[in-house]
Amino acid sequence: MATQNEDLETLANKRIAELQSGAKLNLASLNDDDLLKKYNDTLSDLRKDGVNKIMDLRQEIAETKKNLMLSKEERQAKIDSYLQEIENAKVVAEQNKAQDSSLSKSGVVYANALAKQYLMQVNAEQDKNIADRKAEYISQVEKIKADAEKRLASTNSKEEQSVVVYEKKSALFDAKNRMQSDVDRFIDVKKQAFTDHIQVNRTLRNGKTNFAENVALSFKNYTYTFKASKFLLDNGLYLAILLFFIVCIIIAPITVHSNLLSLPNIFTILEQSSTRMFYALGVAGLILLAGTDLSVGRMVALGAVLTGLILHPGENIVKLFGTGPWNFTALPMGLRLFMALFISVFLCVLFSTFAGIFSAKLKIHPFISTLSTQLIIYGLLFFGTSGTPVGSIDSDVKDMIGGRWIMGMVNGELVTFPKLIIPAIIAIIVAWFIWNKTTFGKNMYAVGGNAEAASVSGISVFWTTLGVFMMAGVFYGCGAFLEAFRANASAGTGQGYEMDAIAACVVGGISFNGGIGKIGGAAIGVIIFTGLTYCLTYLHIDTNLQFVFKGLIIIAAVALDSIKYLKRK
Repeated sequence: MATQNEDLETLANKRIAELQSGAKLNLASLNDDDLLKKYNDTLSDLRKDGVNKIMDLRQEIAETKKNLMLSKEERQAKIDSYLQEIENAKVVAEQNKAQDSSLSKSGVVYANALAKQYLMQVNAEQDKNIADRKAEYISQVEKIKADAEKRLASTNSKEEQSVVVYEKKSALFDAKNRMQSDVDRFIDVKKQAFTDHIQVNRTLRNGKTNFAENVALSFKNYTYTFKASKFLLDNGLYLAILLFFIVCIIIAPITVHSNLLSLPNIFTILEQSSTRMFYALGVAGLILLAGTDLSVGRMVALGAVLTGLILHPGENIVKLFGTGPWNFTALPMGLRLFMALFISVFLCVLFSTFAGIFSAKLKIHPFISTLSTQLIIYGLLFFGTSGTPVGSIDSDVKDMIGGRWIMGMVNGELVTFPKLIIPAIIAIIVAWFIWNKTTFGKNMYAVGGNAEAASVSGISVFWTTLGVFMMAGVFYGCGAFLEAFRANASAGTGQGYEMDAIAACVVGGISFNGGIGKIGGAAIGVIIFTGLTYCLTYLHIDTNLQFVFKGLIIIAAVALDSIKYLKRK
């Protein structure tokens, strides 16, 4: 075997020298190369009774464990037999390990040299095909335009002229589509040639990947499929927002004489995002179903007011529907916390379910059902509390949940870490798991994409829709509970939060057309939108002008989403 390895390496070195001297290849694909075939055959023989057999036997063991046709004793006997064979195969694998490693490295070196020459030829051929096809397209366009001009010159009828113009546009459109289709086909040949090169190397390494090759493959795939128009359509809004943040960072030292991009400012943005994250995660599910939720702000006020009442240190000045004053200090703090969270979540889920039943059963658009819920909660809160703030909550528990951990001094500034960031991260993880790892999450995408098709597939559109509303209520309730730790709650708390939550989801890529979006996008959207507001406030931009910026971003995000949706159709 060692002699065979040396013969292969000698042949490989000779062929590499020929390739470097400019020898022309005549290969339909890399797999047609005779020397590569010899490498693969030799490596296959080396691995047959060693590493490959170990993998096959482990697969047999996994299948045997699932085989219910065998008795427990028969199953164990087969597994023991396979384990013994694995031990024998390990001995063979160890004996061939050095030869396998040496031969695979030699093969990869040769494959890289061969692929370099092969890819140069393929790329040159396809680039020529692309250039020729584009030149042919230019000729076709000139001919179509010339023929149309002749026809227009020979007729005076406006109707006939309209027909000629229409036929010219159609011909130009068809010619461009055919050209683009051919160019894409030539590009696919280049892309496939590079993919084959990576696959050849992986085969020589017995399926093991290489980080550098994976990066190169991803980069090639991106460059071959890159289109400036699509890139700008997908990322134009983010580039504009990024440019806005860069401008704010540059002018902050000039206008307010401080650094915007500091750790305390970043933590403040994240803290402000923490409770809003819950609202965005809730409304994201409804937007995924091509709906929305206008009751978010009122849900926040509802949960925050009740949390403030229960956790207030002493007797409340607020009378709830004429009853009270309330004083919960006699109860243990743990019980008060549980009551506040439970009641906040329960009532938010109750009102959200109320709106969800009308949308799921009667097909009323969530815009209407949640608008109605918003008005009901708004009226009940102001009537029940007379609009009076409930006051601050107990300072000890406020610091325990909504306070900050001291991290130390950085560049002369005291840096503290907001505790509210932790529950926000947990909420993102939970939402991500539901959306991506559960049947309910898959049903959400199906119903959002096409409710009729989902129903035909056996998915309950009613229960999925109602489930999304209830899930939203849970997120609202948790967020409202935490909101009380940030500010004194009143019936006006959360004013406009629904717009911020909806805008964050749209900026994060969750489509109003339904069925498209990711939890990560919603989370990023919240941070972007909160950061935008913080930057404008930090630079002392008038609050009224901030609404203008928000409005422009929302309309831009929705417009881009609509354009992408129309292109998909």
